[in-house]
This record gives sequence, C-alpha cells and structure tokens, in this order.
Amino acid sequence: MADFRLIADRIAGDIASGRLRPGQQLPPQRRFARRHRIAPSTAGRVYGELVRRGLVVGEVGRGTFVRAAPVVGQGRALVEAATSAPVNLELTYPSTAGQPELVAASLGPLLRTDVLTEAMRPGAADATAAARESAARLLAVPGWRPDPAQVLFTGNARQAIAAALASLVRPGDRVGVEELTYPLVKEIAGRLGAVLVPLACDAGGVRPDALEAAHRSAPLRALYLQPTLHNPTSTTMDERRRSELARLVEASGLPVVEDRVWSFLRPGAPAFAAHAPGLTHVVDGLSKRVAPGLTVGFLAVPPHRARAVGVAVRSGGWSAGRFAVEAAVRFEGEGVVRRLVEAKRADAARRQALLAEHLTRRLAGGAVRSDPAGCFAWWELPSPWRADTFTAAAAAHGIAVTPGTAFAVDPHRTPDAVRLGLASAPEAELARALRTLADVAAAGPPGSAAG
Repeated sequence: MADFRLIADRIAGDIASGRLRPGQQLPPQRRFARRHRIAPSTAGRVYGELVRRGLVVGEVGRGTFVRAAPVVGQGRALVEAATSAPVNLELTYPSTAGQPELVAASLGPLLRTDVLTEAMRPGAADATAAARESAARLLAVPGWRPDPAQVLFTGNARQAIAAALASLVRPGDRVGVEELTYPLVKEIAGRLGAVLVPLACDAGGVRPDALEAAHRSAPLRALYLQPTLHNPTSTTMDERRRSELARLVEASGLPVVEDRVWSFLRPGAPAFAAHAPGLTHVVDGLSKRVAPGLTVGFLAVPPHRARAVGVAVRSGGWSAGRFAVEAAVRFEGEGVVRRLVEAKRADAARRQALLAEHLTRRLAGGAVRSDPAGCFAWWELPSPWRADTFTAAAAAHGIAVTPGTAFAVDPHRTPDAVRLGLASAPEAELARALRTLADVAAAGPPGSAAG
C-alpha cells in the first residue's frame, strides 16, 4: 500500500518549487486517487496531511486549494504582533487616550519599597481575600456574582482557559466548541491531547440539537463557549438559547468553560453561569479592559471544583504574579478599570461607525457581521473570493487580516471569510484600510471575471 506521507511529500515539493502555484486548485480526491493509482481512502489521507502541514486549505463545496497566504499559527493572530504590515487588523487590543497616565497614577504607590517588598513575594492561585473580593466585584453582572471564595487567579485569561480545561480533560477526551472558535483553544486542546468537536451554530450561537447529537454520539467531557460577543462572529446568545443549553448540560452533568473576555463591552451582559452555576467555570481577565502587558486572568469555579482547578493552575505554572494581582486590586478599587471600560466602549462604537461607513455600505456582495459594541467584524466574502486569496490580496496592499481558517475547528470545512480587528489601528488608518479592502473585494481576485 502506498505511504500517503511520501505522496504528500511530493505534492509539498511541487508547492515549494512553484509547480503548484498559490491559489491553484487540486483535483477532486477520487481523480487524484486514479491519477496516482492509489485508493480513495489513501488520497483522503494525503489531502489531510497537506492540510495538517498548512500547505492547502479545503473549502466545503469548492474543493482543495494551495494556500495563497501564509499559515496563521494557532492562537497567534489573537495573541501577539503577527505581521509587519503597515495596518494590522489582526490584533484586537482596544486602547484609549490617557490610558498610560491613568494606569501610572494607580501603580505609583505599589513602587514604595515597603509595599514592593510584599508584592514581590510568590503568588498563590487563590491570592488574598482582598483580591478575591475585588475580582468578584469586577466580574459581577445582573443575575450573577461569583462567590469570592471560588475565585482563582492566573497570569492572563488564556492561562485561565488552559487551567480550566486541564482540570477537566484527559488525552482522548472530547470537548465541544463552537464550529468557529478562539484559535488558542485549538492549541490548548492539542497540548492536552483532547479532541475538539465542532458544534453547528446559527444566529443565536450553538444549536441545542447539535450539542445533544454530539454528546449522544460519544460523550463530551467539557463544553467551551463564548456566549457574549463570540470571537470571531460577534454573536451574543439570548436568554432563551442560554436556558436551552443550560438544561442540556444540567441533564448530562457536562462541565462548561464560559469565556467572558469580551463581555465587558456589553453592559449588563448576562452570564451563562447564572443558568448552570454548579457546572460553569467562568474565565475573564484584564488584557482587554486594561492592557495586554498589565493583565491578570480570573477563574470563578463551582465550589466542588476549586481544589482541582487550583492544582491545575499551580502544576501548569499559570499562577498570577503577586505584583500583578495587587495592581489589579488597585485598578478595580480606584475606578481605573471602570473608567477605561467606559472609554473603550465609546471607542468601539466609533470604530463600528467607521466599519459601516467605509466598508459595509460600499459592498455589493458579501456580508459583514458585527455588534455595535464589538471590537471586530466577521466578513463573509463575496464570490469568487476565498479567505486565503483575499488575505494575500489585502497583505499586498499593506493590510493584515485574519483568514477564517484560523478559527475553523474542522480544517476541511473552512469559511470564505476573514475577521477584521478594529481596535488597534488609529482611526484614520482604519478608515483608509476599510476603504481599500472594499475596493479590493469589488475588483475580485486576479484572473476572475471581476478582476
């Protein structure tokens, strides 16, 4: 039987040499199998290996294509500066005028020698009683307030996600996630040896029937959700959908990791934890509220899970530094977080107005999904654009966007869409970039009828 890896190596060589060009479509798998005199199942493994190596992308109903844009590493597009493009619409870290001065004034007292001596001591997962009470106040929303005794601290929200999942799953366990999910969750699952199960979604978020069917086919060990301002689609579940999903997880005893990192942009956004408090592990942090370099992650867990999650935090090396926790307490207590959040909500509204004016209203095709309170937008591209070819075309104009492949859980089902991060570029640059992207979309890809 032919070794699929050797065949994949030959195709990879053709891509590297230029014999297969970026954007070129590979033949259907059955035709590929006949051409190479291999079984269709082997052809499927060859294509799967090429997808795994990041050399091709599979798109439902359209086929398999050689990548036209560089691979977006798992988690990279949402974590760090990923490109040298003049206008970076991959990043999603909101900022606001006067932010450094406001933060500096709050940090000043921590730099006194007597205070700094104490703040430099090692931190514990549960920090201090004062820190837990401060975090509980910060995280509270109408209908839900965490018990301070059940709050744990990590270096950032990403570490909080990792700790929550590490406490719940073992290698081979299945974890349900939205079919488009935060890229770093894919990386965390890979390191834990967990299998992510994509759950079909609609305009209201995860479909209850999809969750029920997935759990029935083989039990899920956990469920990861972004019910408020889902990244990348901006969807926020309504109360009815939350209640329906909560009934399912309660009936099956399925633990939930609720990612609320973006919820601060929607005042009063309800918590899924209010519907299933005995199962929900709430993740949040300060990276978006304050700044990525001055952050702490929060984990509010069910009472019976505090010890297990605390062990995961410590064993993973994810405990927050004591100085960072003390800074977070000051930020919350002195109203720094509140003032920054108010300013960032106003900033997000202005940027959404720019999106509407310079992109959405100028489009003849494609659909832009966003939330008036959000810091990003999900653009379902007009035909015949594909995500990777559009990403490459945008990069040629000095604009970095994130292709839908970065968020797709199933690498064989990638959307013809890109995510636009609206928060990081100066507003004038953002407006110019959005106009340019609208023009690029209207011109069509090279070689198409439109182009």
